[in-house]
Amino acid sequence: MKTKHRHSHAWPTALGLLAGAALDRILPDPRRGHPVALFGRAAGLLEQRVHRHSYARGVVFTVLATVPAAGLGALAERGGPVRRAVLAGAATWAVVGGAMLGREAGRIADALEAGDLEGARGRLPRLCGRDPRALGEKEIARATVESVAENTSDAVVAPLMWGALLGVPGLLGYRAVNTLDAMVGHRSPRYERFGWASARLDDVANWAPARLTAVLAALAASAVGGDPVRSWRARSRYGGRHPSPNAGQCEAVFAGALDVRLGGTNTYGDRTEHRPALGDGRRPDVHDIRRAVRLARVVNGSAAAVAAAVVVLAAPTGRGRVKGEE
Repeated sequence: MKTKHRHSHAWPTALGLLAGAALDRILPDPRRGHPVALFGRAAGLLEQRVHRHSYARGVVFTVLATVPAAGLGALAERGGPVRRAVLAGAATWAVVGGAMLGREAGRIADALEAGDLEGARGRLPRLCGRDPRALGEKEIARATVESVAENTSDAVVAPLMWGALLGVPGLLGYRAVNTLDAMVGHRSPRYERFGWASARLDDVANWAPARLTAVLAALAASAVGGDPVRSWRARSRYGGRHPSPNAGQCEAVFAGALDVRLGGTNTYGDRTEHRPALGDGRRPDVHDIRRAVRLARVVNGSAAAVAAAVVVLAAPTGRGRVKGEE
């Protein structure tokens, strides 16, 4: 007699993804010793040893930093289903950052609502790299909404998607790639060549998650008083105008859902970029920060459910013989 069975990795991974996403909401990140921060320190030490103004050295750095992270994830998947579920949950909690994103955006909104412009400026670098010193309330609100939109994909949807596809190696490998992009992927004389490989790998890793984020955000638009059709049209019309192949998808759909207009002039140290407008609405204000966080939370929950469903539905089936059957 033959019987069909789901792959033994399916339910531990699915349960771990759901549990880790839930823990992200209720368990604050440690002030010291967070796994992602520890990886960042190790990657920083590695960069000091291998850095050259060279594309090849950048490739070596990216490989040496990401392969061990994914390999550690592969080792974590060995053992029984309970152990795998626990480790998948722990890995998901470590790499998903939706709650922290919402808290930081909320604190900026708190400062703006209290009239503390300097306090809001001081907190903005926790979300994005632009220079906040000359920004007024409207520009801080825009920067925060844009960061919430982009990082909903980078910090939540992408790790969950890669976890659904590749398990714990996907979770840890993706977070390594995304962390390297934040460290060396930006444009500067030091990283123009060295950071190219990390930046391009991050673009590839986030291509599908950014578009899934856009789908989920459009579907959830009514949660913030928006229209799903208008949100999707905004993504279709404006998503490709952003210099990033992925961030524009997320920012445009959030702009449509919130009925605001994002984009404009951004200053990063001594570098200024003029971004095209995304959306047809008004300029965002502090109230829209709260709405963006609410929309992101709905997307985060939906992404966790989708990831768990993908694990179960995509798990291969096999045929095995009942013990004793010839």
